[in-house]
Amino acid sequence: MSHGREPAPDPEILEYYARIPEETRLEEGPFQLERVRTQELIERHAPPPPARVLDVGGGAGAYALWLARRGYEVHLLDASPRLVEEARRRGGAAHLASCALGDARSIPVPDAFADLLLLLGPLYHLTAREDRAKALGEARRALEPGGVLLAAAISRYASALDGLCRDLYRDPRFEAIVERDLGEGQHRNGTERDDFFTTSYFHRPDELESEVADAGLALDGVYGVEGPGWLLPDFEARWADPRRREDLLRVARQLEREPSILGVSAHLIAVARRPVEDLTIHSGPRSAARRPA
Repeated sequence: MSHGREPAPDPEILEYYARIPEETRLEEGPFQLERVRTQELIERHAPPPPARVLDVGGGAGAYALWLARRGYEVHLLDASPRLVEEARRRGGAAHLASCALGDARSIPVPDAFADLLLLLGPLYHLTAREDRAKALGEARRALEPGGVLLAAAISRYASALDGLCRDLYRDPRFEAIVERDLGEGQHRNGTERDDFFTTSYFHRPDELESEVADAGLALDGVYGVEGPGWLLPDFEARWADPRRREDLLRVARQLEREPSILGVSAHLIAVARRPVEDLTIHSGPRSAARRPA
């Protein structure tokens, strides 16, 4: 477990999540494609229940509660007090093994705590590479040797593509935001528009791959989550039609590992494992005392 001065989340990011209904985002528009595809990738790579899951940056529990209902032992951590309270309200003790405030750079669990660790948000908001390295290093430490990590990032090209799709370039301030996104990966929104998102870092696919590998994790691969379907102007009509919804999912699956098109997805997920050789001595079942602080 990490020691010393605890890292502090960016107040601007905390304030954004204090007022934005993140808990309902995945139920709306193209975010529904993000939710279903993320669930697919989790199902494909997760160990079977009742494995222990640590959802770091789990927000209001969109994936934590889904996994708990499937028989997993799920522990949720998030830096937003409002979203942690919302997760507690939605899930309660009957569903989540624990639900607490926490920072991805200093995860309050013992070594080798989890069989599956989800990092489906923190890398967005750690804008310095050294902070992302800390989070990935903590993820490695918190995983059982052989345990699985799914770490999400926002594509470097997401805002440029979203701007075309939603005609955001009609606001001249948006063009400046995109220019910095493309050049540096540093997303900053100095406007009053919440739909321009908040302070973030946008990854190139190869960059996410190298950051995960540099943390000493054994990388399975980087996957495009949505494919191009999230950009379609008639997304809602397609999603409402079972056949056309399956077409959206089929194409996302077909293109998920194609290097030349990965960045078209709004979100990327790196799948990796803690190397088995990290374990030199491990004995006995994990006790109930091994819980997040």
